[in-house]
Amino acid sequence: MESLKDALRRLPFGPQSGQGRDIAEQVLADPLVVDLRSRYPELDDQVLRLNLNRLYQMTKEARNCRACPGLEACPNDMQGHSTGISCESLNGRWQINDYKTPCSKWIAFEGQERIRRRVTSLYLDNSELGQYYDEEEMMRLDPNRAVAVDQLQEYADGAEESGLPKRGLYLQGDFGTGKTYLAGYLLHRLAKKGFSGVIVYMPDFVEDAKALMFEPQKLKETVTLMKEADLLVFDDIGAENLTPWVRDHVLGAILNHRMNRKPTFYTSNHALEDLEKHFSFTHKEGEEMHKGQRLMDRIRPFVDIIHVRGRNHRGSGK
Repeated sequence: MESLKDALRRLPFGPQSGQGRDIAEQVLADPLVVDLRSRYPELDDQVLRLNLNRLYQMTKEARNCRACPGLEACPNDMQGHSTGISCESLNGRWQINDYKTPCSKWIAFEGQERIRRRVTSLYLDNSELGQYYDEEEMMRLDPNRAVAVDQLQEYADGAEESGLPKRGLYLQGDFGTGKTYLAGYLLHRLAKKGFSGVIVYMPDFVEDAKALMFEPQKLKETVTLMKEADLLVFDDIGAENLTPWVRDHVLGAILNHRMNRKPTFYTSNHALEDLEKHFSFTHKEGEEMHKGQRLMDRIRPFVDIIHVRGRNHRGSGK
């Protein structure tokens, strides 16, 4: 941001030229400075002229804000902020100080960033979750999933009013019906109330977990994040290539920690009965029905099923 001193230096005859004096007089005649003098009538010309640079900054940035080009193109010294002025008397002498004030666009941006920071996506492209969520549009785009959206909103309403329940949701539906998008909507909506959320794309997580066997500290940090999040979503569960170790010692440990404590959510193309069969078989050990049943005992009693119906929205973002 250009200061008054810089502006005066650009003049062909320097700060003491007629043009330089004109700029100084324009600053002193600016309505913001006139208002400042009306609020602090004790301020004299000498004090004001000693602080012309601060006053110039305030008036110039105020003009920028009135013609705001948007947050990304903000020309002010500090993006999304403008300079304000405060006055105080110290030992009988008046002093002028400047400070930065955030604009409404910056406050809105910071609010969205706080929400974004509360939601962590692991192994999932953030574009899958959407940048914003319009509840009416979610139903209007596909009336077939209106029932699912209503159920999801009812869950969110209850969580906002009474706190998070211990039961989660199981979003079951065909490929591309918007299950991940709806789960992201739930996380972002409840993030506005201060709840933290993690969404995990299961096929990639399981492959990474296999490699993390040799990086125990990193694995511990990842598992702890998933254990402690207020809301946890396992996205596309049932599409992963499980090993007995990941099933029993990673996924099982996470679910064992969360059950009866915090809600866990799932999106899947599989019905719960098919998911149990999936958990019961690994290429390494073959069929182990009791292992699948044990894992499902940590899922089935702690979820309500929502059937997500509709057409394939893959590629539309919703």
